Amino acid sequence: MALLKPEVAEKVRLLLDQLPSAARLVVFTQELECSHCLQNRQLMEELAGLSGRLSLEVRNFLLESEAVQRYGVDKIPATAVVGDRDRAIRFYGIPAGYEFTSLVEAIRMVAAGDSGLQPETRSRLAALVKPVHIQVFVTLTCPYCPMAVKLAHQFAFESDLVRADMVNIGDFPHLAQRYGVMSVPKVVINETVSVDGALPEPLFLEHLLRTQVPPPEAPIAL
Repeated sequence: MALLKPEVAEKVRLLLDQLPSAARLVVFTQELECSHCLQNRQLMEELAGLSGRLSLEVRNFLLESEAVQRYGVDKIPATAVVGDRDRAIRFYGIPAGYEFTSLVEAIRMVAAGDSGLQPETRSRLAALVKPVHIQVFVTLTCPYCPMAVKLAHQFAFESDLVRADMVNIGDFPHLAQRYGVMSVPKVVINETVSVDGALPEPLFLEHLLRTQVPPPEAPIAL
């Protein structure tokens, strides 16, 4: 049984046919002991089958260690959205429900080759000096989560020092417990900055830039 309803598939097909360049979905999966791996692969197969502008590459998480290392994937199901090159845009867990919108938006962005961020945001991201890892914890029924996911992916597209993950806590409940996710979206940046809720672009950027500030030095004991 198809995961995409016919009316949804037709709308997405029309969107994909308008892509200015090609995009690729790289799916990491395995057949055993992986919640939603089969459904995630099926979703990506259906999506890639809607347009010649979108291709699919399936990787075995256990057997293809070189690809796992190259894409920096540490859990499954995982999907990398890749355009002319890999810009560290990741989906961990199946991006269904409201997060299907995030997936389509990521595809459109990498195919367009433009983050869509404001000029000031682009300028400040260009000045980053330290790597940034953004994790956006979501549920598939959260209408506000795609806003946070899209911004995180825009930042990753704009800067080679940023990588951004959507993490579906339905697939990774242990991570929800580890990071104290009581509501979604919850954004964790470099394990040190934690933000609840969907933020506008300037405020999200300010939280990201906090990771670039060195911690205060400890006082010298006399």
